[in-house]
Amino acid sequence: MRDENSASAGTEEALQLDVAALRADTPGCRQVIHFNNAGCGLLAAPVLTAMVGHLNLEARIGGYEASAARADGVRAFYTELAALINTTPDNIAFAGSATHAYNNALSSIPFESGDTILTTRDDFVSNQIAFLSLRKRFGVRIVHAPNTPEGGVDVRAMAELMRTHRPRLVSATHVPTNSGLVTPVAEIGRHCRELDLLYLVDACQSVGQYPLDVDEIGCDLLTATCRKFLRGPRGSGFLYVSDRVLRAGYEPLFIDMHGARWTAPGSYRPVATAARFEEWEFPYATVLGSAAATRYARDVGLEAIAHRTPALAARLRSRLEAVPGVHLLDRGPQLAALVTFAVDGGWQSQPFKEALDARNINSAVSLREFAQFDFGDKDVDWCMRLSPHYYNTEEEVDHVADAVAELVRQERR
Repeated sequence: MRDENSASAGTEEALQLDVAALRADTPGCRQVIHFNNAGCGLLAAPVLTAMVGHLNLEARIGGYEASAARADGVRAFYTELAALINTTPDNIAFAGSATHAYNNALSSIPFESGDTILTTRDDFVSNQIAFLSLRKRFGVRIVHAPNTPEGGVDVRAMAELMRTHRPRLVSATHVPTNSGLVTPVAEIGRHCRELDLLYLVDACQSVGQYPLDVDEIGCDLLTATCRKFLRGPRGSGFLYVSDRVLRAGYEPLFIDMHGARWTAPGSYRPVATAARFEEWEFPYATVLGSAAATRYARDVGLEAIAHRTPALAARLRSRLEAVPGVHLLDRGPQLAALVTFAVDGGWQSQPFKEALDARNINSAVSLREFAQFDFGDKDVDWCMRLSPHYYNTEEEVDHVADAVAELVRQERR
């Protein structure tokens, strides 16, 4: 029988990645230090090969003919993503982006005046704007659950709001775009199941960074992009639709000939699967690239990715915390691989980013309009966001921290 130390060592060894091989698979690693994976991850070589190969095939034999020839590869988009989040291919719909998927899901809910949407203060900006649009058009109420003092939603208070308001929809963003917070979406999901409430989860920043299980989360709908930590192409995303939502007859407002059958001059019938949330036209090279990216992530191993990627971010926070004039903004009991910070002195957002660009360091800026509640609470108008991924190295983390320190010192002199 193995002792605990041996078991721990074995687990640690199993989570180790061949970073050199992963970097060799990632052409962008030879050009830049890419700390903008929360915006768009660097494509791996197999993803690029799948996409370029299909475009070449379209050029040679025609677009319709190429998609027919690659039918097995197209189906792999659904099987790979289903395996990634523990569902079936029939529960997956392709979307042009996470926002496209999210809005399609919202459009399927027959909101009426007086209905309540219960969300958090850390839901994604586009989701919040969509809720405000629904309020303007249909008169729905928007209720925001409070946060705890340490950061992140107070789940107990949110559960009480569920019982009080009986919301038409509960929504939560797993990892917000503007901070490293990880929302306890499964805990929220347990309360939604107990009260039989419709639950929509935005997993845009967590897919490809953490293992996800829609049964464990307990969501009815889940949306995500493929371009971020999943390292797929831009213009790709997906929507998970639960069996209970499909059986209940939810369908997007503007369903088309792919999602429904025109059964008579005055009637149509939605298809039985999540394909009812898709449109007829597809960017097939993008679909194939997304399938390749999902397969690549699964081959690397989500447990190993979830072990390494947040650890790199923790190292970066530790380094930046020691820099005078740098103020870390991430709060919460669990933090993902999004590191946000403000700087003292006369720096403005774009010049600071451009200074990092000049050092071949990719970063992103978050503005107050992206996170009115969070940045209002933190009293900042903008911050820098750095988001490493598993193919980054500890040396790159230290180099980026040193570059930030140098820029802040320059402005403070």
